[in-house]
Amino acid sequence: MAGKPKKPRSGCPVSLALERFGDRWSLLIVRDLMVRGLHTFREFQASGEGIATNVLADRLQKLEAAGIITAETERSDRRQVNYRLTEKGIDLAPVLLELFVWSARHERTEIPCEWIGRMKQGREEILAETRRRWEQRDRTPILPPPRRARVTPPPVGAGHTRPVVRLHERSIKQR
Repeated sequence: MAGKPKKPRSGCPVSLALERFGDRWSLLIVRDLMVRGLHTFREFQASGEGIATNVLADRLQKLEAAGIITAETERSDRRQVNYRLTEKGIDLAPVLLELFVWSARHERTEIPCEWIGRMKQGREEILAETRRRWEQRDRTPILPPPRRARVTPPPVGAGHTRPVVRLHERSIKQR
């Protein structure tokens, strides 16, 4: 990024953190790198979140400028860039884990209940495994792939005005 770094709004730790990665897309990129095993622009684009290419490129640049990710050229194909969390980026693992648990406690999510229970009970083990995979450059996803919703037409004569969305897998249990 060109120019000198932007002056922080305040010295508050929460404000400083939000300036670095506080928008929705940046956190989703960090999530994809950390727990889904995604590493390329194309993989982020196909993740199902619907991020525009210009927004994705911008967020990748900002995360790299903030020292949260690094871009590495693929040795076998110099045109391909792989993104990787830095030490500063992997240090966000406890924050992301708490966001998973908080969201599952208060919202309906796509993560199976057994995974949320595992996250609550085994925080230290999950964080250690996340760091181990990062250190060893292991791209195996920590979380199962997200359930994909598909749109099905409404039943005939049901009076529905909008399509019905159903999950391919079993429905999400109440928490």
